Amino acid sequence: MSVFTDETRERAREIIARYPADRSRSALLPLLHLVQAEEGYVSPAGVAFCAEVLGLNKAQVGAVATFYTMYKRRPTGDYLVSVCTNTMCNVLGGQEVYDTLAEHLGVGHDETTADGKITLEHAECLAACDYGPVMTVNYDFFDGVDPQSARGVVDELRAGGRPMPTRGARLCTLKEMAVQLAGFADERDGAVADGGPGEPTLRGLRLAQEHGISVPGFDPNTPIRSKAEADKAAAEAKARSEAAKPATEPARTAPAASGNGAGPATATTGNAGAGAPATPAQAAGSTTRDVKAPDDKSPEVRAAETRQPDAATAVPDAPGTKVPVDTTAPAPRDAQEAEAAGVAANAPAGDGKPAGDEAGSQERNLKEAEAGTGTGGAGSAVASETGVQK
Repeated sequence: MSVFTDETRERAREIIARYPADRSRSALLPLLHLVQAEEGYVSPAGVAFCAEVLGLNKAQVGAVATFYTMYKRRPTGDYLVSVCTNTMCNVLGGQEVYDTLAEHLGVGHDETTADGKITLEHAECLAACDYGPVMTVNYDFFDGVDPQSARGVVDELRAGGRPMPTRGARLCTLKEMAVQLAGFADERDGAVADGGPGEPTLRGLRLAQEHGISVPGFDPNTPIRSKAEADKAAAEAKARSEAAKPATEPARTAPAASGNGAGPATATTGNAGAGAPATPAQAAGSTTRDVKAPDDKSPEVRAAETRQPDAATAVPDAPGTKVPVDTTAPAPRDAQEAEAAGVAANAPAGDGKPAGDEAGSQERNLKEAEAGTGTGGAGSAVASETGVQK
């Protein structure tokens, strides 16, 4: 079993510290990238390592590692070459590019060359249809490739070179890329590069500009407001709307109930004598504690509470919680009658006897059994619903 370095263990602790103490299992994805950065793939030792530091079992870790294609389950080359063979790239020649590389390298899908340099795979989609056919090397793009240019890239990689991707920084090995995916900065010289959208991506914008097409009322210079600014603008708009409403009938005063010694209670029009309106909790009949509005919580926290509620999470079926219902629950007898009516209205399609058939006979037999008729050898035998004596 491989032993991970102290640096890897220290980085693992740093990754786990990014998450709340009771949400540490959320660190599993970057941890899988971390162990892949050391071994080049997620080995059984890597699965055991992640399970150990997160307090999970190996089956839970393995389920995640086998779900995502970016986690490799067997040794992978220094450079993962992925060729898109999905619809758009395929139409433009992507399959021909893949077939050429497979023959040139002597490997098939998810196989590695004998020198351990390159692992080839076909990809369903690399999300760059406007640059097709495309291929990536360790997830960096080479756009508009053809069989000849793709062969040139892999030949340079096997010779020890690092060709420059069409977009992004210069290439790194798969292990170096896994460190970045684990959430650590790439300290290599030239690891960061600037780049803008290419002409294929901007083609739709150019056509819209040429033909004067735009969204009605769209102002490209409108700044993006912060949440606080948006909330303030919404509050001001609501205040203006309230001020523009016609004046309503003034509230009337209803006398207080006799004997309570309280002063007059106000009641809105249409509810005279009803007193002050009930609070939301009283109206719902719930004893659940108040919970902040969803906007006050991050999406990650809301999702975690939904999937794995803890003692601090308010749930409608918690002990002591009263869940309001619109009507009273039906009596057992009513439920039995409703079930019998439903069975009678839905005759079986075949010869099989559905559950609940001849509910009256069954109920009569049950009553007789409860009364002790025909038991212990006292009295006549009980007739079954088919008329055969038992």
